[in-house]
Amino acid sequence: MTRRIQIFDTTLRDGEQAPGFGMTAEAKLEVARQLGRLGVDVIEAGFPIASPGDFEAVRQIAQTVTGPTIAGLSRANEADIRRCYEAVKGAAKPRIHTFIATSPIHMEHKLRKSPDEVVRIARDAVALARSLGPEVEFSAEDATRSDWNFLVKIFTVAARAGATVLNVPDTVGYTTPKEYYDLIRFLIDRVDAPEGVIFSVHCHDDLGLAVANTLAAIEAGATQVECTINGIGERAGNAALEEIVMALTTRKDRYGFQTGVNTQELYRSSRILQNFTGVGVQPNKAIVGANAFAHESGIHADGALKDRRNYELYDPEDVGRGEHELVETGRVITTGEYGGIKGFRHVYSKLGIEFHDDNEARRILELAQYANLHTQKPLTDDELRLIAHYPEPVRQILTANP
Repeated sequence: MTRRIQIFDTTLRDGEQAPGFGMTAEAKLEVARQLGRLGVDVIEAGFPIASPGDFEAVRQIAQTVTGPTIAGLSRANEADIRRCYEAVKGAAKPRIHTFIATSPIHMEHKLRKSPDEVVRIARDAVALARSLGPEVEFSAEDATRSDWNFLVKIFTVAARAGATVLNVPDTVGYTTPKEYYDLIRFLIDRVDAPEGVIFSVHCHDDLGLAVANTLAAIEAGATQVECTINGIGERAGNAALEEIVMALTTRKDRYGFQTGVNTQELYRSSRILQNFTGVGVQPNKAIVGANAFAHESGIHADGALKDRRNYELYDPEDVGRGEHELVETGRVITTGEYGGIKGFRHVYSKLGIEFHDDNEARRILELAQYANLHTQKPLTDDELRLIAHYPEPVRQILTANP
């Protein structure tokens, strides 16, 4: 049977913690509704004890958004856990997510606790959380810089105390795919947990390996992955949800796993988040970037027009980027200095302009390429029309204003 991978979205918690990504309670609610339409399994709605505003946002999401499990984050102490429960208890499927650091550097320099004290705190925190609700996730912060045998010990204690999900975070983006694969396999094989306990992973992108590490963990046996829309999050961000999902979807031959995500809502989700945060994504961002389906090279443009499979792994429509949005979001043939004549004529045919022959088209193409270099930006539809209808005046203007 195909293994089902649960998608735990932490856009509204880890993502919003990043500088410049703060949202109002109303904005968080709208993003949560979109995450529900997207089909994620879990929405981590916030850190309820962090502020009255975050508590209220989590509470509203829990009471409003149906479908996904609604989780709140809490440190491993009674005040945090009870505050978290108050925020999420209105959800049909509430989850308390509690954590404590387990790496030597964190235990010594941040917590100033001995390993035995950390184990006791984890056990008591999980037991309290489980007494309040049926779903409890326990995370070992900075797990990838922790002693592996110590992780076995604390995860076993947490599972026996009632944790239903055991999360292995790469908190500072330290690990590598092979190392992470080995760690997840080591834990799955050795942690003494009741049947049905889920192993989860949470990867940061400090070395640019978050998605690769997440996929390696899935291959090792993890069945929940924690990620964010557009990969937002602390420092260099988290593993990008859209990249993980499309890797699993496109490479079913390699992975053989499935998710419950409606991929046609991926682009919409990205745009909604960008609108509410005011922070865009780089043009070359996989899946949702402006250039994800753009072709400038004449060879690439010609190949893509003949059969998209020559240079595209999937159609724009598969992620919600329709051909009717050709210039802004769908498959784009650009007119830069590497553009070819076939792709160029295709662009103009979409604008309702046809050329008599390639020679005429080539003269206009050379002018468009010159204009493109002159303006240092992609040409708009109106600029392309202007060049085609009034080539000589455009040439004179460009020449007079180098």
